[in-house]
Amino acid sequence: MERWGIIYSPKSGVLHTHRRWENIRRYLQEQGVEYDFVQSEGRGSEERLAAMLVKNGYTTIVIVGGDGALNRAIHGMMAVDPELHKSVTFGIIPNGHGNDYARFWGLDEGEPLKAVNVLLRRRIRKVDLGVLKEGEREHYFLNCLNLGLAANIMDIKHKTYRFWGLSSLSYLSSFVLLLFQRMEQKMSLSINHEKIEGRLMNVCIGNAQGYGMTPNAVPYNGMLDVTTISHPAVAQLVAGMYMMTTGKFLAHRNVRPYRSRQKIHIYETSKSCISIDGQVLTGTTLPMEVSTRQEYINFIIP
Repeated sequence: MERWGIIYSPKSGVLHTHRRWENIRRYLQEQGVEYDFVQSEGRGSEERLAAMLVKNGYTTIVIVGGDGALNRAIHGMMAVDPELHKSVTFGIIPNGHGNDYARFWGLDEGEPLKAVNVLLRRRIRKVDLGVLKEGEREHYFLNCLNLGLAANIMDIKHKTYRFWGLSSLSYLSSFVLLLFQRMEQKMSLSINHEKIEGRLMNVCIGNAQGYGMTPNAVPYNGMLDVTTISHPAVAQLVAGMYMMTTGKFLAHRNVRPYRSRQKIHIYETSKSCISIDGQVLTGTTLPMEVSTRQEYINFIIP
């Protein structure tokens, strides 16, 4: 068995987070796994640590973290050399506030040793990589890209977390502050050559399930699922959130679903926030295009 490079991203705002890692560490030792361990020092350091590991020859990178940590590790590899995607394999032990991509593969945060067993079996599948391109700059996502309300929630959550320090209070304050914001923004984009213009609450472009907003997307068919949400009222918003958690999101009357193998173009956003895999992007410029690279990333699956 080759030596793993493990990046541990502690779950923010949670007490005794290292107990989970200690259980994982003991199990790895029992199974005779050889690995080197690095811990992220704060939000965003996973990109630097992943770059360091691949530069030093590690070809199996395991992330103990959530969607954001996995996303940043992918960016770290791509920043060193995009051609490394052919030789580097990623695996995940879910340990974040957003574990949507891991859940797609049947991995649950409450069962970290099950995730380790998946890694030990080493069943590798090539998965699609979503790409957001602005000029010559590229951003990558495995799960989804959000434009509008969902990205605004993440933006406010990150800002309020720095004040409150607890994730639960951060989420609560995010929803309270959203009540004072305009929920719809003027947007312009094209999907399958269809021009979509108007006031929209959210656009989700999903390579996977997109936190329930692209529930039929799969990250290996070379296509992106898109949902646009418009005309929200408070009652409709509550109903939409309920339908999202019960798997009926696409049946909501204000949701329009699309599926595309072609590039998706974004022309206007009214300065709405953009997030990829739960991370808010800053300093983006228009126009932008979104595409997918089919079967691009080596990923260990159950």
